[in-house]
Amino acid sequence: MKTNPLFPFFVSTAVLLLMASRRDDDFVEDFQEINTEVVKNSRAYETLREATSTIGHRLTGSTNGAKAEAYSFNLLKKYGYLDVKYQPFEVEAWMRDTVTLEIVPNKSDNFRSVPVVALAHSPVQARVNGPIIDVGNGLQEDFEAVKDKIKGKIALVNIGLTNPKPGQKNLHRSEKTALAIKYGATAIITVNQIPNNVLLTGTASVTGALISIPAVNISKESGEEIRSWVKVDTDLHAIIDMHNISRKVKARNVIATLKGKSDDRIVVGGHLDSWDLATGASDNGLGSFTIMDIARAFKALKIKPKRTIDFVLFMGEEQGLLGSRHVVKEYIKAKQLDRVKYMMNLDMTNNVYGMGVGGRDEMIPFFKAVGEQIKKVDGGFANAVSSRAGLHSDHQPFMIEGIPTGAPAARHDPKVFGCYHADCDRFDLIKRDEMLNGVRFTAMLLFALANADELPAKKMSSEQTRDFLIAQGLKTELIIGKDWKWGE
Repeated sequence: MKTNPLFPFFVSTAVLLLMASRRDDDFVEDFQEINTEVVKNSRAYETLREATSTIGHRLTGSTNGAKAEAYSFNLLKKYGYLDVKYQPFEVEAWMRDTVTLEIVPNKSDNFRSVPVVALAHSPVQARVNGPIIDVGNGLQEDFEAVKDKIKGKIALVNIGLTNPKPGQKNLHRSEKTALAIKYGATAIITVNQIPNNVLLTGTASVTGALISIPAVNISKESGEEIRSWVKVDTDLHAIIDMHNISRKVKARNVIATLKGKSDDRIVVGGHLDSWDLATGASDNGLGSFTIMDIARAFKALKIKPKRTIDFVLFMGEEQGLLGSRHVVKEYIKAKQLDRVKYMMNLDMTNNVYGMGVGGRDEMIPFFKAVGEQIKKVDGGFANAVSSRAGLHSDHQPFMIEGIPTGAPAARHDPKVFGCYHADCDRFDLIKRDEMLNGVRFTAMLLFALANADELPAKKMSSEQTRDFLIAQGLKTELIIGKDWKWGE
Protein backbone atom coordinates (compact mmCIF):
# COMPACT_ATOMS: atom_id res chain seq x y z
CA MET A 1 0.00 0.00 0.00
CA LYS A 2 1.35 3.37 -1.00
CA THR A 3 1.51 6.05 1.68
CA ASN A 4 0.85 9.64 0.78
CA PRO A 5 3.83 11.68 2.02
CA LEU A 6 1.47 14.52 2.85
CA PHE A 7 -0.72 12.28 5.12
CA PRO A 8 0.88 13.48 8.43
CA PHE A 9 0.32 17.06 7.33
CA PHE A 10 -3.34 16.41 6.49
CA VAL A 11 -3.90 14.63 9.81
CA SER A 12 -2.27 17.33 11.93
CA THR A 13 -4.12 20.05 10.00
CA ALA A 14 -7.44 18.24 10.53
CA VAL A 15 -6.77 17.94 14.25
CA LEU A 16 -5.91 21.62 14.48
CA LEU A 17 -9.05 22.57 12.57
CA LEU A 18 -11.16 20.35 14.84
CA MET A 19 -9.61 21.92 17.90
CA ALA A 20 -10.11 25.40 16.50
CA SER A 21 -13.75 24.65 15.69
CA ARG A 22 -14.52 23.71 19.30
CA ARG A 23 -15.09 26.80 21.38
CA ASP A 24 -13.94 27.02 24.99
CA ASP A 25 -17.57 27.09 26.10
CA ASP A 26 -18.58 24.02 24.05
CA PHE A 27 -19.01 21.31 26.66
CA VAL A 28 -21.07 18.70 24.79
CA GLU A 29 -18.26 16.13 24.64
CA ASP A 30 -17.51 16.67 28.33
CA PHE A 31 -21.19 16.32 29.17
CA GLN A 32 -21.35 13.06 27.24
CA GLU A 33 -18.42 11.71 29.24
CA ILE A 34 -20.01 12.82 32.52
CA ASN A 35 -23.32 11.27 31.51
CA THR A 36 -21.72 7.93 30.62
CA GLU A 37 -19.71 7.82 33.83
CA VAL A 38 -22.68 8.63 36.09
CA VAL A 39 -25.13 6.27 34.37
CA LYS A 40 -22.60 3.44 34.52
CA ASN A 41 -21.02 3.97 37.95
CA SER A 42 -23.18 6.22 40.15
CA ARG A 43 -23.28 5.26 43.81
CA ALA A 44 -25.53 8.07 45.10
CA TYR A 45 -28.63 5.93 45.61
CA GLU A 46 -26.70 3.03 47.11
CA THR A 47 -24.67 5.10 49.57
CA LEU A 48 -27.77 6.99 50.71
CA ARG A 49 -29.55 3.69 51.28
CA GLU A 50 -26.58 2.40 53.28
CA ALA A 51 -26.31 5.56 55.40
CA THR A 52 -30.02 5.74 56.21
CA SER A 53 -30.09 2.09 57.22
CA THR A 54 -26.85 2.00 59.24
CA ILE A 55 -26.77 5.53 60.70
CA GLY A 56 -30.39 6.68 60.71
CA HIS A 57 -31.04 10.37 61.30
CA ARG A 58 -28.16 12.86 61.14
CA LEU A 59 -29.04 15.38 63.85
CA THR A 60 -26.26 17.90 64.46
CA GLY A 61 -24.53 17.31 67.79
CA SER A 62 -25.83 13.77 68.17
CA THR A 63 -23.88 10.51 67.99
CA ASN A 64 -25.62 9.86 64.68
CA GLY A 65 -24.52 13.26 63.39
CA ALA A 66 -20.88 12.44 64.16
CA LYS A 67 -21.25 9.06 62.43
CA ALA A 68 -22.62 10.79 59.32
CA GLU A 69 -19.67 13.21 59.29
CA ALA A 70 -17.22 10.29 59.48
CA TYR A 71 -19.13 8.30 56.85
CA SER A 72 -18.94 11.20 54.37
CA PHE A 73 -15.29 11.94 55.15
CA ASN A 74 -14.30 8.31 54.56
CA LEU A 75 -16.41 8.02 51.41
CA LEU A 76 -14.74 11.06 49.85
CA LYS A 77 -11.34 9.63 50.82
CA LYS A 78 -12.31 6.40 49.08
CA TYR A 79 -13.22 8.42 45.98
CA GLY A 80 -9.67 9.79 45.83
CA TYR A 81 -9.85 13.08 47.76
CA LEU A 82 -6.78 12.58 49.90
CA ASP A 83 -6.97 16.15 51.22
CA VAL A 84 -10.61 15.95 52.35
CA LYS A 85 -10.90 17.76 55.66
CA TYR A 86 -13.14 18.30 58.63
CA GLN A 87 -13.97 21.90 59.49
CA PRO A 88 -15.01 21.83 63.16
CA PHE A 89 -17.18 24.45 64.80
CA GLU A 90 -18.96 24.74 68.11
CA VAL A 91 -22.72 24.72 68.07
CA GLU A 92 -25.53 24.93 70.59
CA ALA A 93 -27.16 21.58 69.94
CA TRP A 94 -30.86 21.19 70.68
CA MET A 95 -32.46 17.78 71.21
CA ARG A 96 -36.07 16.95 72.00
CA ASP A 97 -37.10 15.00 75.07
CA THR A 98 -40.79 15.11 76.02
CA VAL A 99 -43.75 17.29 75.09
CA THR A 100 -47.50 17.17 75.61
CA LEU A 101 -50.36 19.38 74.45
CA GLU A 102 -53.73 19.33 76.18
CA ILE A 103 -56.77 21.37 75.21
CA VAL A 104 -59.28 22.14 77.96
CA PRO A 105 -62.24 24.48 78.44
CA ASN A 106 -61.42 27.14 81.05
CA LYS A 107 -62.05 25.98 84.62
CA SER A 108 -62.80 22.42 83.49
CA ASP A 109 -61.13 19.05 83.89
CA ASN A 110 -62.26 17.81 80.49
CA PHE A 111 -58.77 17.48 78.97
CA ARG A 112 -58.27 16.54 75.32
CA SER A 113 -54.76 15.32 74.50
CA VAL A 114 -53.48 16.30 71.05
CA PRO A 115 -50.53 14.61 69.24
CA VAL A 116 -47.68 17.13 69.06
CA VAL A 117 -43.96 17.58 68.42
CA ALA A 118 -41.72 20.32 69.77
CA LEU A 119 -40.07 22.76 67.38
CA ALA A 120 -36.33 23.07 67.81
CA HIS A 121 -34.81 25.68 70.10
CA SER A 122 -37.87 25.72 72.29
CA PRO A 123 -36.97 26.22 75.97
CA VAL A 124 -35.27 23.45 77.90
CA GLN A 125 -38.18 23.45 80.37
CA ALA A 126 -41.60 25.03 79.96
CA ARG A 127 -45.16 24.65 81.18
CA VAL A 128 -47.64 27.14 79.79
CA ASN A 129 -51.38 27.30 80.42
CA GLY A 130 -53.30 29.96 78.56
CA PRO A 131 -56.20 30.82 76.27
CA ILE A 132 -55.84 30.15 72.55
CA ILE A 133 -56.02 32.93 69.98
CA ASP A 134 -56.26 32.08 66.29
CA VAL A 135 -53.75 34.19 64.31
CA GLY A 136 -54.53 32.57 60.95
CA ASN A 137 -51.50 32.49 58.68
CA GLY A 138 -49.26 34.13 61.25
CA LEU A 139 -48.05 36.95 58.99
CA GLN A 140 -47.23 40.45 60.19
CA GLU A 141 -50.69 41.73 59.27
CA ASP A 142 -52.33 38.80 61.08
CA PHE A 143 -50.50 39.59 64.30
CA GLU A 144 -51.27 43.29 63.86
CA ALA A 145 -54.98 42.45 63.62
CA VAL A 146 -54.93 40.83 67.09
CA LYS A 147 -52.23 42.95 68.75
CA ASP A 148 -54.63 44.19 71.44
CA LYS A 149 -55.73 40.66 72.35
CA ILE A 150 -52.72 38.37 71.97
CA LYS A 151 -50.55 39.35 74.92
CA GLY A 152 -50.40 36.53 77.45
CA LYS A 153 -52.17 34.09 75.13
CA ILE A 154 -51.13 31.10 73.01
CA ALA A 155 -50.97 31.81 69.28
CA LEU A 156 -52.41 29.27 66.84
CA VAL A 157 -50.94 29.78 63.35
CA ASN A 158 -50.70 27.94 60.05
CA ILE A 159 -47.31 26.74 58.80
CA GLY A 160 -48.39 27.50 55.25
CA LEU A 161 -50.90 29.94 53.81
CA THR A 162 -54.62 29.25 53.60
CA ASN A 163 -56.73 31.46 51.33
CA PRO A 164 -53.75 33.70 50.49
CA LYS A 165 -54.23 37.08 48.87
CA PRO A 166 -52.78 37.51 45.36
CA GLY A 167 -49.00 37.82 45.61
CA GLN A 168 -48.98 37.17 49.36
CA LYS A 169 -45.71 35.70 50.61
CA ASN A 170 -45.39 33.21 53.43
CA LEU A 171 -42.97 33.46 56.35
CA HIS A 172 -40.76 30.75 57.79
CA ARG A 173 -41.96 29.08 61.00
CA SER A 174 -39.09 30.76 62.88
CA GLU A 175 -40.19 34.18 61.65
CA LYS A 176 -43.78 33.53 62.73
CA THR A 177 -42.43 32.51 66.14
CA ALA A 178 -40.37 35.70 66.32
CA LEU A 179 -43.55 37.70 65.64
CA ALA A 180 -45.43 35.74 68.33
CA ILE A 181 -42.71 36.67 70.82
CA LYS A 182 -42.72 40.30 69.67
CA TYR A 183 -46.49 40.60 70.16
CA GLY A 184 -46.41 39.04 73.64
CA ALA A 185 -47.70 35.48 73.08
CA THR A 186 -46.70 32.97 75.74
CA ALA A 187 -46.44 30.04 73.28
CA ILE A 188 -47.08 29.21 69.63
CA ILE A 189 -48.89 26.22 68.16
CA THR A 190 -48.16 25.78 64.45
CA VAL A 191 -50.57 23.82 62.26
CA ASN A 192 -49.19 21.63 59.49
CA GLN A 193 -50.92 21.89 56.09
CA ILE A 194 -50.21 18.32 54.95
CA PRO A 195 -53.06 15.80 55.39
CA ASN A 196 -52.92 12.35 57.04
CA ASN A 197 -51.83 13.45 60.54
CA VAL A 198 -48.25 14.36 59.60
CA LEU A 199 -46.30 16.15 62.33
CA LEU A 200 -43.56 18.51 61.18
CA THR A 201 -40.51 19.60 63.12
CA GLY A 202 -37.85 22.23 62.39
CA THR A 203 -36.33 25.19 64.11
CA ALA A 204 -38.49 27.93 65.61
CA SER A 205 -35.46 30.18 66.16
CA VAL A 206 -34.30 32.78 63.66
CA THR A 207 -30.79 32.78 65.13
CA GLY A 208 -30.16 29.20 66.23
CA ALA A 209 -30.31 30.24 69.90
CA LEU A 210 -32.96 29.11 72.37
CA ILE A 211 -36.22 31.03 72.15
CA SER A 212 -38.18 32.35 75.12
CA ILE A 213 -41.51 30.59 74.51
CA PRO A 214 -42.45 26.97 73.72
CA ALA A 215 -43.18 26.28 70.05
CA VAL A 216 -44.91 23.12 68.84
CA ASN A 217 -46.47 21.62 65.74
CA ILE A 218 -49.74 19.75 65.34
CA SER A 219 -51.28 18.04 62.34
CA LYS A 220 -53.68 19.61 59.87
CA GLU A 221 -56.49 17.46 61.28
CA SER A 222 -55.75 18.49 64.89
CA GLY A 223 -55.69 22.13 63.86
CA GLU A 224 -59.10 21.82 62.25
CA GLU A 225 -60.45 20.18 65.41
CA ILE A 226 -59.09 22.89 67.71
CA ARG A 227 -60.48 25.62 65.48
CA SER A 228 -63.91 23.98 65.57
CA TRP A 229 -63.69 23.84 69.37
CA VAL A 230 -62.66 27.50 69.58
CA LYS A 231 -65.84 28.49 67.69
CA VAL A 232 -67.93 26.78 70.37
CA ASP A 233 -65.80 27.72 73.38
CA THR A 234 -64.08 31.09 73.00
CA ASP A 235 -62.36 30.56 76.36
CA LEU A 236 -60.58 27.40 75.27
CA HIS A 237 -57.18 26.89 76.93
CA ALA A 238 -54.06 24.99 75.90
CA ILE A 239 -51.54 23.46 78.27
CA ILE A 240 -48.08 22.87 76.80
CA ASP A 241 -45.61 20.92 78.92
CA MET A 242 -42.16 20.24 77.53
CA HIS A 243 -38.63 19.27 78.40
CA ASN A 244 -35.71 19.50 75.95
CA ILE A 245 -31.92 19.27 76.01
CA SER A 246 -29.52 21.99 74.91
CA ARG A 247 -25.75 21.92 75.20
CA LYS A 248 -22.60 23.00 73.41
CA VAL A 249 -21.15 20.36 71.11
CA LYS A 250 -18.61 20.14 68.33
CA ALA A 251 -19.90 19.63 64.80
CA ARG A 252 -17.90 19.29 61.60
CA ASN A 253 -18.43 20.42 58.03
CA VAL A 254 -16.80 18.06 55.54
CA ILE A 255 -14.93 19.65 52.61
CA ALA A 256 -13.27 17.98 49.62
CA THR A 257 -11.41 20.18 47.15
CA LEU A 258 -10.80 19.47 43.47
CA LYS A 259 -7.88 21.72 42.62
CA GLY A 260 -8.33 23.74 39.47
CA LYS A 261 -6.01 25.73 37.26
CA SER A 262 -6.70 28.84 39.35
CA ASP A 263 -7.55 29.68 42.94
CA ASP A 264 -10.93 31.04 41.88
CA ARG A 265 -13.55 28.77 43.42
CA ILE A 266 -16.96 27.30 42.79
CA VAL A 267 -18.62 26.10 45.98
CA VAL A 268 -21.12 23.28 45.58
CA GLY A 269 -22.69 22.56 48.94
CA GLY A 270 -25.63 21.03 50.73
CA HIS A 271 -26.45 20.10 54.28
CA LEU A 272 -25.61 16.66 55.59
CA ASP A 273 -27.56 17.03 58.83
CA SER A 274 -31.21 16.11 59.22
CA TRP A 275 -33.94 16.20 61.81
CA ASP A 276 -34.40 13.27 64.14
CA LEU A 277 -37.99 12.13 63.52
CA ALA A 278 -36.88 9.97 60.57
CA THR A 279 -33.72 9.37 58.50
CA GLY A 280 -33.65 12.58 56.44
CA ALA A 281 -33.53 10.60 53.19
CA SER A 282 -34.97 13.43 51.10
CA ASP A 283 -33.97 16.37 53.34
CA ASN A 284 -31.17 16.44 52.67
CA GLY A 285 -29.87 13.01 51.81
CA LEU A 286 -30.83 13.78 48.22
CA GLY A 287 -28.62 16.86 48.04
CA SER A 288 -25.64 15.76 50.13
CA PHE A 289 -25.27 12.30 48.61
CA THR A 290 -25.67 13.78 45.12
CA ILE A 291 -22.75 16.08 45.89
CA MET A 292 -20.56 13.18 46.97
CA ASP A 293 -21.38 11.25 43.81
CA ILE A 294 -20.56 14.23 41.59
CA ALA A 295 -17.23 14.48 43.43
CA ARG A 296 -16.69 10.76 42.72
CA ALA A 297 -17.48 11.17 39.01
CA PHE A 298 -15.19 14.18 38.56
CA LYS A 299 -12.34 12.29 40.21
CA ALA A 300 -13.00 9.18 38.13
CA LEU A 301 -12.89 11.28 34.95
CA LYS A 302 -9.67 12.99 36.11
CA ILE A 303 -11.27 16.39 35.52
CA LYS A 304 -8.95 19.38 35.99
CA PRO A 305 -11.29 22.40 36.00
CA LYS A 306 -10.33 25.99 35.31
CA ARG A 307 -11.69 26.98 38.72
CA THR A 308 -11.14 25.06 41.93
CA ILE A 309 -14.25 23.27 43.19
CA ASP A 310 -15.03 22.97 46.90
CA PHE A 311 -17.49 20.15 47.59
CA VAL A 312 -18.97 21.09 50.98
CA LEU A 313 -21.24 19.10 53.27
CA PHE A 314 -22.64 21.45 55.90
CA MET A 315 -23.77 20.45 59.36
CA GLY A 316 -26.21 22.52 61.42
CA GLU A 317 -28.34 23.81 58.54
CA GLU A 318 -31.52 22.66 60.21
CA GLN A 319 -30.58 24.47 63.41
CA GLY A 320 -29.94 27.85 61.80
CA LEU A 321 -27.53 27.56 58.81
CA LEU A 322 -24.76 27.13 61.38
CA GLY A 323 -22.33 25.20 59.20
CA SER A 324 -22.62 27.42 56.14
CA ARG A 325 -22.29 30.55 58.25
CA HIS A 326 -19.08 29.09 59.64
CA VAL A 327 -17.74 28.27 56.16
CA VAL A 328 -18.30 31.86 55.03
CA LYS A 329 -16.53 33.16 58.15
CA GLU A 330 -13.57 30.89 57.39
CA TYR A 331 -13.39 32.12 53.78
CA ILE A 332 -13.40 35.71 55.08
CA LYS A 333 -10.77 34.89 57.70
CA ALA A 334 -8.53 33.33 55.05
CA LYS A 335 -9.19 36.28 52.71
CA GLN A 336 -10.62 33.86 50.16
CA LEU A 337 -14.23 35.05 49.92
CA ASP A 338 -13.52 37.20 46.86
CA ARG A 339 -12.22 34.05 45.19
CA VAL A 340 -15.64 32.39 45.49
CA LYS A 341 -17.22 33.07 42.11
CA TYR A 342 -20.41 31.05 42.57
CA MET A 343 -22.22 29.00 45.19
CA MET A 344 -24.48 26.20 43.99
CA ASN A 345 -26.76 24.91 46.73
CA LEU A 346 -28.23 21.41 46.69
CA ASP A 347 -31.15 21.11 49.10
CA MET A 348 -33.51 18.20 48.33
CA THR A 349 -32.08 18.17 44.80
CA ASN A 350 -33.80 15.46 42.76
CA ASN A 351 -34.80 14.75 39.15
CA VAL A 352 -33.15 17.97 37.94
CA TYR A 353 -34.70 19.64 34.90
CA GLY A 354 -33.15 23.14 34.88
CA MET A 355 -31.56 25.82 37.04
CA GLY A 356 -32.68 28.52 39.44
CA VAL A 357 -30.40 31.55 39.37
CA GLY A 358 -31.41 33.04 42.72
CA GLY A 359 -32.43 36.43 41.42
CA ARG A 360 -29.22 36.98 39.44
CA ASP A 361 -30.89 37.47 36.07
CA GLU A 362 -27.55 38.01 34.34
CA MET A 363 -26.98 34.23 34.68
CA ILE A 364 -30.11 33.30 32.70
CA PRO A 365 -28.49 33.40 29.20
CA PHE A 366 -25.50 31.45 30.53
CA PHE A 367 -27.58 28.58 31.91
CA LYS A 368 -29.91 28.62 28.91
CA ALA A 369 -26.90 28.11 26.64
CA VAL A 370 -25.50 25.37 28.90
CA GLY A 371 -28.90 23.71 29.00
CA GLU A 372 -29.07 23.61 25.20
CA GLN A 373 -25.80 21.67 25.24
CA ILE A 374 -27.18 19.30 27.89
CA LYS A 375 -30.19 18.68 25.64
CA LYS A 376 -27.80 17.41 22.94
CA VAL A 377 -26.79 14.69 25.41
CA ASP A 378 -30.30 14.03 26.73
CA GLY A 379 -33.27 15.56 24.97
CA GLY A 380 -35.41 14.98 28.06
CA PHE A 381 -33.69 17.83 29.91
CA ALA A 382 -36.32 20.59 30.04
CA ASN A 383 -33.79 23.46 30.32
CA ALA A 384 -36.12 25.55 32.47
CA VAL A 385 -34.35 28.54 34.01
CA SER A 386 -36.03 30.57 36.76
CA SER A 387 -34.94 33.55 38.81
CA ARG A 388 -36.07 34.18 42.35
CA ALA A 389 -34.03 34.67 45.51
CA GLY A 390 -35.11 32.99 48.72
CA LEU A 391 -33.83 32.31 52.22
CA HIS A 392 -33.48 29.53 54.80
CA SER A 393 -30.94 27.27 53.14
CA ASP A 394 -27.14 27.20 52.95
CA HIS A 395 -26.86 29.65 50.06
CA GLN A 396 -28.10 32.45 52.35
CA PRO A 397 -24.79 33.31 54.12
CA PHE A 398 -23.08 33.48 50.71
CA MET A 399 -25.87 35.54 49.13
CA ILE A 400 -25.84 38.22 51.83
CA GLU A 401 -22.11 38.62 51.18
CA GLY A 402 -22.85 39.39 47.54
CA ILE A 403 -21.79 36.00 46.12
CA PRO A 404 -23.89 34.81 43.14
CA THR A 405 -25.90 31.74 44.19
CA GLY A 406 -28.21 29.30 42.50
CA ALA A 407 -29.73 25.85 42.77
CA PRO A 408 -30.65 23.12 40.29
CA ALA A 409 -34.38 23.04 39.62
CA ALA A 410 -35.79 19.82 41.07
CA ARG A 411 -38.99 17.78 40.71
CA HIS A 412 -40.53 15.81 43.58
CA ASP A 413 -43.41 13.50 44.20
CA PRO A 414 -45.84 15.40 46.49
CA LYS A 415 -45.23 12.74 49.14
CA VAL A 416 -41.64 13.95 49.46
CA PHE A 417 -42.64 17.51 50.31
CA GLY A 418 -45.32 16.19 52.63
CA CYS A 419 -42.73 14.22 54.58
CA TYR A 420 -39.87 16.69 54.82
CA HIS A 421 -38.96 17.28 58.51
CA ALA A 422 -41.48 14.57 59.39
CA ASP A 423 -41.46 10.98 60.60
CA CYS A 424 -42.13 9.70 57.07
CA ASP A 425 -38.92 11.10 55.49
CA ARG A 426 -37.47 7.65 54.85
CA PHE A 427 -35.53 5.96 52.08
CA ASP A 428 -38.59 4.37 50.46
CA LEU A 429 -39.47 7.85 49.14
CA ILE A 430 -36.33 7.92 46.98
CA LYS A 431 -36.37 6.75 43.35
CA ARG A 432 -33.05 5.72 41.84
CA ASP A 433 -33.69 7.05 38.33
CA GLU A 434 -34.74 10.45 39.68
CA MET A 435 -31.69 10.67 41.93
CA LEU A 436 -29.53 9.69 38.96
CA ASN A 437 -31.00 12.59 36.98
CA GLY A 438 -30.06 14.86 39.86
CA VAL A 439 -26.45 13.66 39.77
CA ARG A 440 -25.80 13.73 36.03
CA PHE A 441 -27.53 17.00 35.17
CA THR A 442 -26.17 18.84 38.22
CA ALA A 443 -22.68 17.54 37.38
CA MET A 444 -22.97 19.07 33.91
CA LEU A 445 -24.18 22.41 35.29
CA LEU A 446 -21.31 22.41 37.79
CA PHE A 447 -18.76 21.52 35.11
CA ALA A 448 -19.91 24.52 33.06
CA LEU A 449 -19.59 26.86 36.07
CA ALA A 450 -16.10 25.59 36.79
CA ASN A 451 -14.86 25.78 33.19
CA ALA A 452 -16.55 28.73 31.49
CA ASP A 453 -14.23 31.49 30.34
CA GLU A 454 -16.31 34.07 32.19
CA LEU A 455 -19.29 33.98 34.53
CA PRO A 456 -21.75 36.83 33.91
CA ALA A 457 -22.63 37.34 37.60
CA LYS A 458 -19.99 38.95 39.80
CA LYS A 459 -19.69 39.44 43.54
CA MET A 460 -21.67 42.53 44.52
CA SER A 461 -20.55 45.31 46.82
CA SER A 462 -22.28 45.71 50.18
CA GLU A 463 -24.50 48.49 48.81
CA GLN A 464 -25.38 46.49 45.69
CA THR A 465 -26.21 43.48 47.85
CA ARG A 466 -28.48 45.58 50.06
CA ASP A 467 -30.35 46.92 47.03
CA PHE A 468 -30.58 43.43 45.52
CA LEU A 469 -32.12 41.97 48.69
CA ILE A 470 -34.63 44.82 48.90
CA ALA A 471 -35.57 44.33 45.23
CA GLN A 472 -36.06 40.61 45.90
CA GLY A 473 -38.46 41.41 48.75
CA LEU A 474 -36.25 39.84 51.44
CA LYS A 475 -35.57 42.81 53.73
CA THR A 476 -38.46 42.21 56.14
CA GLU A 477 -37.62 38.52 56.54
CA LEU A 478 -33.95 39.29 57.10
CA ILE A 479 -34.80 41.91 59.72
CA ILE A 480 -37.08 39.45 61.55
CA GLY A 481 -34.31 36.86 61.28
CA LYS A 482 -31.71 39.32 62.61
CA ASP A 483 -29.65 38.87 59.46
CA TRP A 484 -30.06 42.40 58.05
CA LYS A 485 -26.82 44.34 58.47
CA TRP A 486 -27.61 47.61 56.72
CA GLY A 487 -29.76 49.39 59.31
CA GLU A 488 -33.43 50.25 58.96
